[in-house]
Amino acid sequence: MDISVIIVSWNTRDILRDCLASVYAQTTGAEYEAIVVDNASSDGSAAMVKAEFPQVILIENTENKGFAAANNQGIQIAKGRYVLLLNSDTVVLDGAIQKTLAFAGQHSEAAVIGCKVLNPDRTLQPTCFMFPSLLNLCLSSTYLYKIFPRNRFFGRERMSWWNRDDVRQVDVVTGCFMLVRREAIDQVGMMDEDFFMYAEETDWCWRLKKAGWQNLFYPDAQIIHLGGQSSKQVRVAMTIQLRRAILQFMKQNHGVINYGIAKILVLMFFVLRIPYWLCVAAKPAQRRRALDTASAYWQGSRAVLMGK
Repeated sequence: MDISVIIVSWNTRDILRDCLASVYAQTTGAEYEAIVVDNASSDGSAAMVKAEFPQVILIENTENKGFAAANNQGIQIAKGRYVLLLNSDTVVLDGAIQKTLAFAGQHSEAAVIGCKVLNPDRTLQPTCFMFPSLLNLCLSSTYLYKIFPRNRFFGRERMSWWNRDDVRQVDVVTGCFMLVRREAIDQVGMMDEDFFMYAEETDWCWRLKKAGWQNLFYPDAQIIHLGGQSSKQVRVAMTIQLRRAILQFMKQNHGVINYGIAKILVLMFFVLRIPYWLCVAAKPAQRRRALDTASAYWQGSRAVLMGK
């Protein structure tokens, strides 16, 4: 088996259908299997897979195990020399899977390979970024990276100055399309299931890079990524969860002192954004979203102060 395509789904039935259809329509010339891990969806996602894609290997969880744990379930039964973690809210374009597979075959030094990701209107969706650090947390707590996106210093964490048009070593390959070599998984282990959602791919790329592997970006394969289709269903909780996951990464990989400083920087990130969103709430058309966002940042601030 060349590759095992693993898709984790939570209440994304219709876009999961489009994702699977694109995998089967666009993937030729490779021996592959598709594995869907359903995290206790309530929208009939599992039933749709059974009815419309009987060739798919389906794992039905009775509870939402999170992104890392669900992917690990797929990895455990995968037969491929490579595994591809693919978000359910993606559409594979123009043979992207076999193109990335061929590229991986030419780069034995690479543990992880990501591809170019596009928005639905085919504009670039910047993916791949640097590992969390105190400097990067400080920069992301300000809006300077938005004011000066082409600046290599202010835009360093998100690599906002880079057009994603060349092969490049990166720190983190974004988990929406993440081709991983089985040999590398056998060496460092699967995803850390302590990460429920967010930063699990960051931690994995960190461990792989420490073990001597490279993480590469490959621009000639492309997908469309709708983005956040599961997390937007619980937007407030996920806003907090993202920063919590970054703090968890800092605590596990950078020590207690750096973790303590990181908590202060995350608190600053939350606090600086509350006044902005309260001002946005003055516009009736944006009031609900703005108040929800301000509430999320307030809850995040309280969580940091309370040590949660």
